[in-house]
Amino acid sequence: MKLALFAYSRRGRDTALEARDALCGLEDECRCFAPARYAGGDFEAIQPPCAQSTGPLFAWADAMVFVGAAGIAVRSIAPHVRDKRTDPAVLCVDELGRFVIPLLSGHIGGANALAVRLAAALRAVPAVTTATDINGRFSVDAWAAEQGLFLDGMAAAKAVSAAILEGPVPLCSDFPIQGELPPGVVPGASGPVGICLSWREKRPFDTTLLLVPPVLRLGLGCRRGAGAEQIGGAVDRVLAGHKIHPKAVSRAASIDLKRDEPGLLELCRVRGWPLSFYSAGELAALTGEFAHSERVLRVTGVDNVCERAAMMGAARLVVGKTACGGVTAALAEVGWTARFGP
Repeated sequence: MKLALFAYSRRGRDTALEARDALCGLEDECRCFAPARYAGGDFEAIQPPCAQSTGPLFAWADAMVFVGAAGIAVRSIAPHVRDKRTDPAVLCVDELGRFVIPLLSGHIGGANALAVRLAAALRAVPAVTTATDINGRFSVDAWAAEQGLFLDGMAAAKAVSAAILEGPVPLCSDFPIQGELPPGVVPGASGPVGICLSWREKRPFDTTLLLVPPVLRLGLGCRRGAGAEQIGGAVDRVLAGHKIHPKAVSRAASIDLKRDEPGLLELCRVRGWPLSFYSAGELAALTGEFAHSERVLRVTGVDNVCERAAMMGAARLVVGKTACGGVTAALAEVGWTARFGP
């Protein structure tokens, strides 16, 4: 976690350092800020106006904690607030450490959970205000963030959160479920509003909140010199043809002969896919039924690149070798379970 802390008084500095110690571990990156007259030591100087100084930090941080008046925090972040899916968690703590208030990104950004955690460390009161939390109902966007799921549609998420306050909301899942469904959620596959767990583009409810786990591995082969647009276009056609949500793809793989292929490297960089390369021997060592090509065998030393690359570390092949404009693609699924409760 990247954490930015702000204090505006000497007493506030002490509280900010307590907050830092409570929230930051060895792997976290933490920066503390204070006005010039209180800077020094652990605190970098922040220059007025606050909103201008906090802009770069708003883009950098996963969470921001303001120790001082809530109004200062609001004015500091106001020009930078954009989207609850990308904005950092923002909390406000009074300088005496009596109250911890999550101001922004309570669910997806994790501000509510951080507030509860910080309040416990400071022996403070967490002032959580979101309706699902105070009514003890299931917060679907917070759960999706915890599980690493892509939430497809903020309007649908709002509809689910509103509906769950009034009565049970159905959930259908293409995956095993561990634990009991939370209060306000019941099994179901139809209705006006519901939640669907799937890597496919499916909408079983009138208003469907689709939650997509990144559980597919993409195996790729391509002709020498294929560009990023060419490879990406082929991949998109394969995904659309099988009604697969693009966010279900978590990583890509190919044979090590393609390690220096600019188009392949660029595509994966742009789409944020980690890219792995395997030798012909590693791919050939995989057991299972794969499409066989004598030409591919002569050129690469293994009879199939895309299917075998997709299956490295995966459980089952879901889309076999598909050729599209000089590109071959295959997709395999990694096992995943929807977990509820502790």
